[in-house]
Amino acid sequence: MLANKLKHSLRTVPNFPKNGISFKDITPILKEPELVKELISYMSQCVADSDAEAIMGIEARGFILAVPIAMKLSLPFIPARKPGKLPFTTVSESYKLEYGETSLEIHNDSFSSNTNVAIVDDLLATGGTAEAAGKLVEKLNGKIAGYFFAIELLELNGRETINSNSISSVLKI
Repeated sequence: MLANKLKHSLRTVPNFPKNGISFKDITPILKEPELVKELISYMSQCVADSDAEAIMGIEARGFILAVPIAMKLSLPFIPARKPGKLPFTTVSESYKLEYGETSLEIHNDSFSSNTNVAIVDDLLATGGTAEAAGKLVEKLNGKIAGYFFAIELLELNGRETINSNSISSVLKI
């Protein structure tokens, strides 16, 4: 089963990026090409089952999953980046992390009004990042086709923060 394979390959790094945080590191998963292919295939099918017309990937690890999903489904890719990384006019949304505060930006011409956007990231923790991505979609009058994650940390209640009926995660821990 895919979830078990992911769990077996996932690495937990204690006290990163600061004391008290148990960081879930997906880089060991990325060393297994067949596992990555299986993950992309599975997540692509989940996105295909939504009404997605574009894929938003959240910097940085979300890009690793979102770009191949967008390619597989022949859909546009929208990068949601940290402040100051995009060269054109942007819209921005601030949010809190387990260990601080930051914001996300997308270009203000990333998609047309009423476009159904799938939001893809590697991990759902507190939900702050995904919620900010959703607010960016709404700021540009888009619609959220769903939220798609490789891994979900249930104890951090990210689903409650996002408050959506369309959340998919492959591995729940």
